[in-house]
Amino acid sequence: MEQARRFVRLSEALTLAVMFLLLARPTFAQVDTGAILGTVKDPSGAVVPGAKVTLTNEGTSFSISTTTGPDGGYTFTPVKIATYTVDAEFQGFQKASHPHVTVDVQQQVVVDFTLQPGQVTQTVEVTGEVPLLQTQNASVGQVVGSREVNDLPLNGRNFTFLAQLTAGVTFGQEEGRGLNASGSFTANGTRPAQNNYLLDGIDNNIDLVDFLNGTAYVVLPPVDAIQEFKVQTSDYSAELGRAGGAVLNAAIKSGTNQIHGSAWEFLRNDKLDARDFFEGTRGEYRQNQFGASVGGPITIPHVYNGRNKTFFFGDYQGTRIRQASPWVVTVPTAAERGSGFTNFSDLIPAQTCSHTDVLGRTAPCGTIFDPATTRPVIDSSCPLDSNGKPTCFVREAFAGNILPADRLDPNAIKVLNLFPAPTSAGIFNNFQSDPVTKNNANSFDVRIDHNFSEKDQMFARFSYLDNPQLKPGPFTGVADGETHSFSPSLINEARLGLNRIGTGRLQPFGNDLSDLPAQYGIQGIPQDALNGGLPAFGIGNYAQLGSNAFLVSQEFNSTVQFTENLTKIYHAHTFKGGFEFQHIKFSTLQPPWSRGEFDFRGQYTSIPNNQDQSTGPAMLLLLPQKATVPDGVDNLGGSNAVFASNIANTDDRRNYYGTYFQ
Repeated sequence: MEQARRFVRLSEALTLAVMFLLLARPTFAQVDTGAILGTVKDPSGAVVPGAKVTLTNEGTSFSISTTTGPDGGYTFTPVKIATYTVDAEFQGFQKASHPHVTVDVQQQVVVDFTLQPGQVTQTVEVTGEVPLLQTQNASVGQVVGSREVNDLPLNGRNFTFLAQLTAGVTFGQEEGRGLNASGSFTANGTRPAQNNYLLDGIDNNIDLVDFLNGTAYVVLPPVDAIQEFKVQTSDYSAELGRAGGAVLNAAIKSGTNQIHGSAWEFLRNDKLDARDFFEGTRGEYRQNQFGASVGGPITIPHVYNGRNKTFFFGDYQGTRIRQASPWVVTVPTAAERGSGFTNFSDLIPAQTCSHTDVLGRTAPCGTIFDPATTRPVIDSSCPLDSNGKPTCFVREAFAGNILPADRLDPNAIKVLNLFPAPTSAGIFNNFQSDPVTKNNANSFDVRIDHNFSEKDQMFARFSYLDNPQLKPGPFTGVADGETHSFSPSLINEARLGLNRIGTGRLQPFGNDLSDLPAQYGIQGIPQDALNGGLPAFGIGNYAQLGSNAFLVSQEFNSTVQFTENLTKIYHAHTFKGGFEFQHIKFSTLQPPWSRGEFDFRGQYTSIPNNQDQSTGPAMLLLLPQKATVPDGVDNLGGSNAVFASNIANTDDRRNYYGTYFQ
């Protein structure tokens, strides 16, 4: 029996990003990084040009330096999100140090210094807090750090749910649980599809309506892989572009000089749940999410010492979900099956309604009428139409609701025998089952960071999620970037990225059922490795047999992105302009009825113009009959509705161009 089973698997998702960031003295509006800037003065308040300012990552010990300009100002950008120590020194003054300066995504941190007279070998540690108020831009947003991402409760451990910590952000739609939760949200009343998702500075958007995957993003790393993310809802930098809603800008963790690791297990079990008020028993639901992460320097004894230079971070997460999916449907009764599908007398006493034909004859609901006895009625109440055709018809009922065996289609009997035996008495809702849906997901992230020199840094990342279930599956992502510093005042940044996601709703048994329709006398059904099996059957009140609608379905969404930014810092002014190009392709295969659908709803086995759906099985069983209706319309037995679709891909291609200056 081929029931309405589905196997939906995201066949592939690929994110490839290459970034060449040619810069030295950074700009303020970096996508996935931040900036540290400030002014160096002497005790009188005069600026100190030419002072050396050094920025040191407290986790990796990697340092870069710059000098203050004529206005005494300095800028470090782009700066990876991390915690830093900032030092300032100048001949004739004591060295000043400001430790534990934290930089968040797209944050501009102001660290000012007042140097005191003395020797450079003397160091003054500044202990005051860095101002948190952002005065360099008017953007409105919320930064969510790794502690919040890990500690706050999350539906399915999807970090995008925490976007709702931002003012103006609300749920976008009713959410499922476990991995079925998409984290959709709206910002200031805009639609979820208008949000812009970035991961490590690379476009992470599904660019067109995605019916199968159900999310607006391509790659979703586990929460333990997220260093932090920022949600901006208005007045964000022009270089972000495209978003009419919010910008969700996330960054993956990096390794440090110290080895750090973690392990976790999150458990949900129906044994620990309370019974629902309206249910007699607890529904089965078991969810286990477990994994580990580790990061540190890459060191090979006697071969390579990567401290201060090369770092790694990796994580793995496994998810196991077992959820009951209760079904209560109608199947043929034991009496119907035992009679060879000739005796349907049990349909009548199970119902209390009745129908009346145009002659005033009343019959209880469930009465099966013979389509071969269809005849017209012509009288004052049923005149002919303008073309001289009858408008009223009647049929005769089968005695005792018993169908003649010689009138039954043997292929129809074979189809009805595909139904399982009932599990309870009665003719409606007589089959109950409680199958368990299994979901086994595995994901991992690997990131490598390497510092070639003070002028050159690079990272590479690979993310993967394999999620075979009744909804979309594997995501993979690759990204790498390189930063090079030229002059302190002219910065060129180039980014090249590729997003690709493939989603499929397939069945795992097509190869074995490729010749099945012919075994039931059905010809002309398209069959291939992905689309084998019976068409769909809608038979009276019975549960549907055969394939579901939109099965098979496939989607492929890819975006090639190139971005070029140029920044000029002139004294206290920063000018920035850029250009972005995206080539977007969305390929869809979604035939509503890839193998067709046949409906037998009782149109020809009921009183004419008074369809009784419970007689649909008889309509399937009876050989098609053409009624002899002189000067009237033909009334045929057989199906009363047939649906079919062309199986063809739809390709949507478009180019996106954008430019800005600020």
